[in-house]
Amino acid sequence: MTPHEHVVLVDSEGNAIGTAPKAVVHGPDTPLHLAFSSYVFDRQGRVLLTRRASHKITWPDVWTNSCCGHPLPGEPMPEAVTRRLSHELGLRVAKVDLLLPRFSYRAVMDSGIVEHELCPVYRVVVADDAVPNPDEVGEVRWMPWKEFSDGVLGRSLEISPWCREQVPQLVGLGADPLDWPVADPAALPAAAR
Repeated sequence: MTPHEHVVLVDSEGNAIGTAPKAVVHGPDTPLHLAFSSYVFDRQGRVLLTRRASHKITWPDVWTNSCCGHPLPGEPMPEAVTRRLSHELGLRVAKVDLLLPRFSYRAVMDSGIVEHELCPVYRVVVADDAVPNPDEVGEVRWMPWKEFSDGVLGRSLEISPWCREQVPQLVGLGADPLDWPVADPAALPAAAR
């Protein structure tokens, strides 16, 4: 994160209403802001899981989906996904598929810090191994999608709160993550188009 990086603030309808410095936006009164989640798969349908770095403000050391982040003001969402996957995991991305255009959540840590995001969900398929950036990621592992989703749904896997909410919606798209239907970008909230 650069010292001047800003996130896009949004209203409940998904319209941009301003920006705020990323460095100060997460706290007990975190405003709703634009973000994304991405799920990286290999050609065998395994999902790449990441453990968040121990110095992260929100959910340090917690396992989660492949990569999350915030688009810069005016940055197209697929470019934000590509930028963050390169920065956090050293992955080169050819294609970014929209899956859940209007996913949103609010979660509160034990410390009182709140995450409150309008967070479209994307799929990426890669052929390369991840090279984690220790500033962002503590550890990575590949897991077969069914094993992962069964573990999340059965609550036998500890996972981030946003991922816990996303997985049932992704499971609803079908058994094979490589065959999930791509959503229409027109269904994205206005701030994300």
